[in-house]
Amino acid sequence: MNRHSIKEWAIAVRPWSFPASAMPVAVTLAYMLWKSGEEGTTAGMDWIYGLWALVNIVIFHAAGNTWSDYFDYRKSVDAEDTFGVRTLTGGMFTPDEIIRLSTGLLAVALAGGTGLMLLTGLPLLWIGLGGAACSLLYPLLKYNAAGDFVIFAAYAFLPILGTSFVVSGEFCLEALWLAIPVGLITVAILHANNTRDMATDRRAGIRTIAMKAGEKASRFIYYGEILIPFAWVAGCTAAGIFPAWCLLTFMAIFPAAGALKMMAGSRTGGMKAISSLDQATAQLQLVFSLLFAASFIAAYFI
Repeated sequence: MNRHSIKEWAIAVRPWSFPASAMPVAVTLAYMLWKSGEEGTTAGMDWIYGLWALVNIVIFHAAGNTWSDYFDYRKSVDAEDTFGVRTLTGGMFTPDEIIRLSTGLLAVALAGGTGLMLLTGLPLLWIGLGGAACSLLYPLLKYNAAGDFVIFAAYAFLPILGTSFVVSGEFCLEALWLAIPVGLITVAILHANNTRDMATDRRAGIRTIAMKAGEKASRFIYYGEILIPFAWVAGCTAAGIFPAWCLLTFMAIFPAAGALKMMAGSRTGGMKAISSLDQATAQLQLVFSLLFAASFIAAYFI
């Protein structure tokens, strides 16, 4: 394997996308803290296992990113004229280097997940198997217009349930109220990418939801994926499901407005106008979810 700088290795795993995996765990940890305080069960929570889960899912995410990049390159989905990371199309890494990196990261994540399962209980196995299947099958499912659903499962449904289990020893189904706001913004990251890449994806012979919907409908899908989380939080707060502190998430409306404006700009500026929208959406995920997590922590302590 050729010598590469730390910066190059960092570029290869796409760290800007990590909020998509880290934030569902972080928000769930904060939610479980608040919920345990409400129920008087804080002492029984294992926060070390929660932090372990946070690190592990980020490693899984890095493995999934590089795995996807390898197959996108092999299938010519990514080429010299495509947007996004250019670790392979720009010659920074060889395909063999990327697949070795991916399998190495996956091995570390599987080892970490196995260790966590042995410490917390066999039910975690099903979450781990689901996550591994999402990572390994993602390229195939992405090419057949199912990538958005896989991302929601892998970065909302599974980590929320898994985190609640490792912390409390049982699956907290009530935590799934978090899945819609956190999961939709994560899906919006992928949808922004797929909307931008419709022309090159069509050339490569793959199908995405953005391609099936078309440019105009894809813009409205993105608008919904960004705006529904705010409405969901407001509705759950009004219903007493979330504490009133969760209205702090509305401070994220400013980066959300910037992302929406960028997508709207594609009407006249073409796909180049949204060349970095996936990264802007990941930044929105970070801001929104940190505010969401901070809301539950504030509700617990105040």
